[in-house]
Amino acid sequence: MPATPPAPPAPRHLGWVLAVLALAQLIIALDIYIVFVALPEIGADLGFSEQSLQWVVSAYVVAFGGLLLLGGRAADMLGRRRMFVIALGLYAVSSLAGGLAGDPALLIAMRAVQGLGGALLFPATLSMINTLFAEGRSRNRALAVWGGAGASGLTLGSLLGGILTDAFGWEAVFYVNVPLAAAVAAGALAFIPRDVRAGGARGFDLLGAITATGGTTLLVYALVQGPESGWTSPGILAAAALAVVLLAAFVTVEARSRDPLMPLRLFRNRSLVAGMAITAVFMGTFGALPYFQTLLFQSVYGFSPLTTGLAFLVPSLAIAAGTQLGERLATRVTTRATLLTGFGIGVVGTALLAVVISADGGYAAAVPGLIVSSVGQGIAWTGMWIAAASGVAPQEQGIASGMAATTQQSGAAIGLALLIAVANAGLGDKRGEALRTALADGTRTAVYVAAAGMLLGLLATLALPRHPRATAEREVARGVADRDADLLNSRAG
Repeated sequence: MPATPPAPPAPRHLGWVLAVLALAQLIIALDIYIVFVALPEIGADLGFSEQSLQWVVSAYVVAFGGLLLLGGRAADMLGRRRMFVIALGLYAVSSLAGGLAGDPALLIAMRAVQGLGGALLFPATLSMINTLFAEGRSRNRALAVWGGAGASGLTLGSLLGGILTDAFGWEAVFYVNVPLAAAVAAGALAFIPRDVRAGGARGFDLLGAITATGGTTLLVYALVQGPESGWTSPGILAAAALAVVLLAAFVTVEARSRDPLMPLRLFRNRSLVAGMAITAVFMGTFGALPYFQTLLFQSVYGFSPLTTGLAFLVPSLAIAAGTQLGERLATRVTTRATLLTGFGIGVVGTALLAVVISADGGYAAAVPGLIVSSVGQGIAWTGMWIAAASGVAPQEQGIASGMAATTQQSGAAIGLALLIAVANAGLGDKRGEALRTALADGTRTAVYVAAAGMLLGLLATLALPRHPRATAEREVARGVADRDADLLNSRAG
């Protein structure tokens, strides 16, 4: 078991530190959705087939979701600031190469490298929030700002993607990452304190890393590709079966390892486990809405890329407001009450949005539902990361962040796949006006199902402790005791 690293010194400029970490989260969120509006132009310019075009999105999601556990452990072991800067370098280089890509294979490969950058960047960013800011009001405020950047990025990506594609072409949605990543990396070197070296030897669970990365990557691949290839196709069944075998092997390896990639005792942390379930539900419902909103604006309402991007300004601002409200709620009441409020508002707002979706409808009718749903989304986003960090020792915030983010990405893949299947069920071989009407009907049904799915978030929230502060203190104390026992056993062995 690695020696416990000392806590990093408190930075003098916490405001600048928070700005750097929030911008990093914005980059991660933007890269998930910024290409959506540009997909038709990318496909036409580079000669993608209808089947392969989805991999401009999926390559990022598969690499990101499959490597998060490894990224979280790397942040804890190799240094959070170090991994933060390395990840931003990967973003910058892969984004530049993606914009210059002249064929589909190179673009898909660069999207996968961006996903690797995200898998290294997300746990490093979240774990620095949870270690540099004191638990309570300070951390809640930091998570609200960081969460506002991330949650808004889910819709701001579509806004920026539409503006850039309309003005400069699809390449701009990749080039924009280069100066952003460079600026954030420079900010990290200037304001974030250096990583503090831990005393003693630090082991690396190579077999655990291989089985975890292979298993999660294959699982996310099966979930993403299943709707396209067919859930019973040989390739999908083989990928799913191998994923189960590798993940089972991973659990066995972790139970026996002296220095596990993911200590299984973390699953005794009730708040973390509930937070992992909540992140999965959140991304499978709230996180899927921008896809269907894009479909509604472009394919049903006939908006241009620029107009589609501008249409996302309203939900982006509402999400930002929701994250700030979430911070105030979490500070004044409890994380549990905050999440119940966020998901409850989300159910109402998303159902309100679904009611007005029709081929004859318009944007103005959708605005009330967009606002209410987005406020709920912002509240829930802030609350779920507070829950996932509660009761986790500072030295294990990286892997805990990776665990919650892994379920987040898996939830996104499952939710989107199911909702797309619901939306496309009635399309058949329709064309013209009949297709537009069918798209509107399918989108309305999918949004209703998303609203119903948010009720699962309410149920998962009920599993959170009623007295979070006392529970968190007990969890940290127990985690430290368990870690020390592991260390003694390791030395004795």
